Amino acid sequence: MSGPGTRERVVIVGAGFAGFHAAKTLSRLARGVFEIVILNPTDYFLYLPLLPEVTGGVLEPRRVAVPLASGCPSVRFVLGTAYEVDVEGSRVAYRDAKGDDEFLSYDRLVLSVGSVNKLLPIPGVAEHAYGFRSMAEAVYLRDDLLRDVEIASATHDPEERAARCTFVVVGAGYTGTEVAANGQLLTRHAAEQCPGLRKEPVRWLLIDIAQRIMPELDQRLSVAAHKVLTQRGVEVRTETAVAEASYEGVRLSTGEFVPTRTLIWCVGVRPDPLIESLGLPTNKGRLVVDQYLRVPGHPEIYSCGDAAAVPDLTRPGQLTGMTAQHAQRQGHCAGYNIAASHYGSAPRAYKHRDLGFVVDLGGAKAAANVMGLPLSGLPAKVVARSYHLLAVPDNRIRIATDWALDSVLARPAVQLGVVPAETVRLAATAGARPGFVE
Repeated sequence: MSGPGTRERVVIVGAGFAGFHAAKTLSRLARGVFEIVILNPTDYFLYLPLLPEVTGGVLEPRRVAVPLASGCPSVRFVLGTAYEVDVEGSRVAYRDAKGDDEFLSYDRLVLSVGSVNKLLPIPGVAEHAYGFRSMAEAVYLRDDLLRDVEIASATHDPEERAARCTFVVVGAGYTGTEVAANGQLLTRHAAEQCPGLRKEPVRWLLIDIAQRIMPELDQRLSVAAHKVLTQRGVEVRTETAVAEASYEGVRLSTGEFVPTRTLIWCVGVRPDPLIESLGLPTNKGRLVVDQYLRVPGHPEIYSCGDAAAVPDLTRPGQLTGMTAQHAQRQGHCAGYNIAASHYGSAPRAYKHRDLGFVVDLGGAKAAANVMGLPLSGLPAKVVARSYHLLAVPDNRIRIATDWALDSVLARPAVQLGVVPAETVRLAATAGARPGFVE
């Protein structure tokens, strides 16, 4: 903690949408006033909405990674994973990049640790499914899709070939729908380059327990997205769940068995397990905060993003959704309020205005709702890409260049082979943090 003549230290745990923008806002408003420290497992802020395009081979992985050193130039960055917060002692325990246990003391703390893949108690899913929340998962999935197509092309076993050419996505929200849309285009392109697969159908299934895909969308857009996917050959199975998973495939709640080697889990997320270990009040696993993003009884602790149970002032009695749009705005609000507490200004309550959403469906297709105006097809695609270029903090020229090249050149169907499978299976990516026992 700070001593006489030293600056107060603000430790921000997590550099996702909430933490990254909290650091940027606080640095802009109170540069030199606080010592601002970001503690994060990676040295970059990941722009999650464009991850499906990394898997689809449209964008190179580094395009969606914004270095913390340049993105937050006046903020000190510590590479490590937090596993415990000593609330009374005002310090954070973390495991550094070398695997050693270290501590960071703080005067103010921002908990923006985000969320992890949600694991449901379905036999075989943890061992055989892959999540989709990180760069490693996106890069591995791209390799896995290409690998399956290449193995299918080489095998003489028709059952093995069919299983390798079948891909199952569970969860038809934003992420699952975008993964299925972009992945289907990639595998179709890869199969066209393999002489042995030109007559073999590449099969994609998008499964959800809901009555329609992306149920959070306006029904007209949900129907438009459904039409785009089915016209490409994606089998959309609503009101259907996975009952069991194995190496050979998945058994659906309808009783049907689908032979496949690739099960992609996009069912949802849950708050990071660190929150449960704090001993502070939670709501649905999220840390309880007031409308100013402060933890009741601990004015030195703020929380925002997926980890925080932020009251939705536009819908009394409800919480804000676990979305990137909310996380980014809450990060701005948390940074402002910490600066305001130093200058003696009044804090701002977090109250949002819904700007809409965009869903990329690959190729020239998308769905969007902009300020209540539903769009689909090419107009939605223009809006979606314009929004992402405005929202991403860096790499805009590189991203736009990749998009332009993808429109005129064939995507290189080449595996990178840099991510081990065991590190991205759902059992690993939905687990607890180091040092924390669930």
